[in-house]
Formats: sequence, C-alpha cells, structure tokens
Amino acid sequence: MLEAYRVILESSSHHDLLPDELINLLLQAEWEERENRKTERLLRTAKFRYRASVEEVDYSAQRGLDKTQFMRLADMSFLKRKESILVTGATGSGKSFLASAQGNQACMYGHKTLYFNTGKLFPRLKMLKADGSYIREISKIEKQDLLILDDFGIHPFDAQSRMALLEIIEDRHGRASTIVVSQLPVAKWFEVIGDSTVADAILDRLVHNAHRLELKGDSLRKKK
Repeated sequence: MLEAYRVILESSSHHDLLPDELINLLLQAEWEERENRKTERLLRTAKFRYRASVEEVDYSAQRGLDKTQFMRLADMSFLKRKESILVTGATGSGKSFLASAQGNQACMYGHKTLYFNTGKLFPRLKMLKADGSYIREISKIEKQDLLILDDFGIHPFDAQSRMALLEIIEDRHGRASTIVVSQLPVAKWFEVIGDSTVADAILDRLVHNAHRLELKGDSLRKKK
C-alpha cells in the first residue's frame, strides 16, 4: 500500500481522487501484491518440470489432443469435483508439459500443488521411512489440492513402493485430485504395479471417473 501511495503522489493524480477512491486504489494494490506473492510461492513449492502455461500448449501437432477437453480441464472445475487426470502417450509427446501446464494453472487459481517424478519419489519415501519423517511427507502430499505423478510406471514397483502408492491414492481418493503421467497405456498399469490385490485397489480408486488424455503420434522432440 505504501509503494502504491508513493506512485500516486509522484503521478500527481492524487489531487483528482476522493478519499474513498484513494483508499480503494491502495487496498486493490495491496490485494494484488498479496495474490501475486501467494501464486509465486505456490509455483516455487510445486517444483514443476516445466514452467508451462495452458496458453502455450500447441494443438497443431497430430497427437490426438482435444483442445475443448483440455481447456475445460483448465478451468480447474475438476479440482472442485476431486477428479483425476490420466495422461498417456509415447516419449516426447508432450505429456509432462501438459501436466505442468495444468499444475501451473492450478497455482494461478490458488490451489496447493506438488509435482513429483515417480521414479524419484518412492526411493525418497523409503529413505524418509528410515529416518522417521515418512508420515510427515505423506501427510504433506495428502494435503495438496493437486498432486502430479510424472513418469509413472517406468520402473516396476516393489512391495514397499506399492504400499506407499496405495496409501497416497487411498488418502486422496474422493478428497483431492491427482494427475498421473505415463508412457504406458492405462491397460498396462496393472502389470507394472505388480501385486494383483494392491493393483486392483489402486486402479479402482485412480481410474474410476478420471479424465483421460491419450496422446498419439511421434515424439515432438524428434520433430523439432
């Protein structure tokens, strides 16, 4: 508010302002500054793979991306409904960029978001279990409005990772949204999770009512 007041004084426009108009301008400046700081904090905490935005998404490539569907998801109403998004496609098809763009949009709307590479998350959780901070990390993940699990299924899950994944999905089911990004089609996820009972439990909670973005075509990186 002080900075905005200085700007108004320097511009000499304060002579034309009524007291309530001046106060309104100062309050608006304060609100905008706080919102900008909050958004920057959310983006910093999320640790996205790409600093992507929905405005930058390219729909010209022949990869089966439905612009109408993607932009409907970008209004973040799926977060209110606690729904998930499953993004699948070949390496380099832009899956991580799309997930990061939706995550960035969630932060812009003020939603707490976390991005993880799945191959790094579960080894990290094992280490946290050893030093006693596992429960705190799982609790932190549970409290996020949006969780993004990238590169899902590149490595098969061992028993410990399976149970950690089940705990995360169970905690968030019906309470918060998750975006899962994978090179593998959803039909292969059962096999990569491993244990049939645990896989059934995870996929029943994750796939049910999820929005699907199934990308096709060659790698965009190769084309570039």
